[in-house]
Amino acid sequence: MSYAAAINQLNAMVPELYAPAGQPRRKFSLDEVRTLLNALGDPQLHFPSVLIAGTNGKGSTAATLGSILTAAGYRTGLYTSPHLEKPNERIRIDRDEIDDADFARLYFRVHDTAQELVLSGRVPQLPSYFEILTALAFLYFAERQVAVAVLEVGMGGRLDATNVVEPLLSIITDISLDHMEWLGPTISAIAREKAGILRPGGTMITLPQHPEANQVLGQVATDLGVHAISAVPYVPPAGAIGPYSVETVGTVIAVDSPLAGAHQHRNIALAIAAALELAARHRFSVSPAALEEGIRRTHWPGRLERFALGGVEWILDVAHNPAGAWALRAGLRSVLRDENPRTLIFSCLRDKPVAEMAQILFPLFERVIVAPIHTARAAPLDDLLAAARTTGTPAVAVESAREALRMAGHSTAGGVVVASGSVYLVGEARTLLLAPKKPSP
Repeated sequence: MSYAAAINQLNAMVPELYAPAGQPRRKFSLDEVRTLLNALGDPQLHFPSVLIAGTNGKGSTAATLGSILTAAGYRTGLYTSPHLEKPNERIRIDRDEIDDADFARLYFRVHDTAQELVLSGRVPQLPSYFEILTALAFLYFAERQVAVAVLEVGMGGRLDATNVVEPLLSIITDISLDHMEWLGPTISAIAREKAGILRPGGTMITLPQHPEANQVLGQVATDLGVHAISAVPYVPPAGAIGPYSVETVGTVIAVDSPLAGAHQHRNIALAIAAALELAARHRFSVSPAALEEGIRRTHWPGRLERFALGGVEWILDVAHNPAGAWALRAGLRSVLRDENPRTLIFSCLRDKPVAEMAQILFPLFERVIVAPIHTARAAPLDDLLAAARTTGTPAVAVESAREALRMAGHSTAGGVVVASGSVYLVGEARTLLLAPKKPSP
């Protein structure tokens, strides 16, 4: 079967978080994932791993840690989500994404195995989109004999498909309110779900954060006898801009990351702490030079990503919740100028606090263009326009992301256009903006 057929089947699947009208929402169970993986030969048992949960920053932390381990000479698997342009991006070894042929081959192996399990009554339902890709990634990493896999949790932690591994380390990034329908209405409840990736006698790497999250993580860590490591020593002083230095085990290293924004300092610190813990307790060899090179070569697009095109500075950022919106706002502080045109292209999912995100971001701009995104979970454009009216920011709706980019490019010459609010929007905008231009006839 072809790669196109695999992608078509994946795209036809009902999103995990939304059931069709009149149907009960999906119930997740690690028992089902384990049954599937067992039928596939338990690939998750064939490589050591690091598991990363959190609300914001877990992808950046994973990408940085993966890059450090690659720079240290280890064949490193990296599993992240969601993707910007194609699902292959989620599954990488040493910075290279899985190719189409391997993706298709492993997809149909997982899909066919799952169908057999359903027909035999061993599992009650076919795996979700995320569960299939997780099993596919584990198979790929096992086949390629990675030395270690860095795994980003999809949502929550306790019942996430990635949580079937026995990680060497568990990293928990910043926790805030998101996916409350599934994870709970408070930071404490959400933190407890994230803490589900901790193991008795295991290791947790984290940073001080919201008091409610701190309390829950501390309680769970104590109950499980977890060795807790703080990444505080690797966070630069407040206000640090550009490259900076930190001391690691008696050696000062230069931190020069392509990931922009002060919020990334925390994610980089977590990655440094994790790499040093792997070196100290799990016999990985991570030199100061590997730390520096890995940080410098981190590739994680769509996060305050900037490039100039057609006389406009474009900034793409996947801020998809209020915490992400605040981080974006802080990152834009040194970029936006009152004397230059400023346009925001925005869209988000319907379960996000649209009004709150609008209050955080919209007043920074002269105009807002709201655009549709290709998912049944999209917030209606009328809701986005209504949120804009509450901020007093002029806003207009267009029929496509392509039209939004065209309009913004024409009206913001010499200025800045930011596309944000949804991974779907940023992914499509990035594809359109960076597509090779066809020569004129």
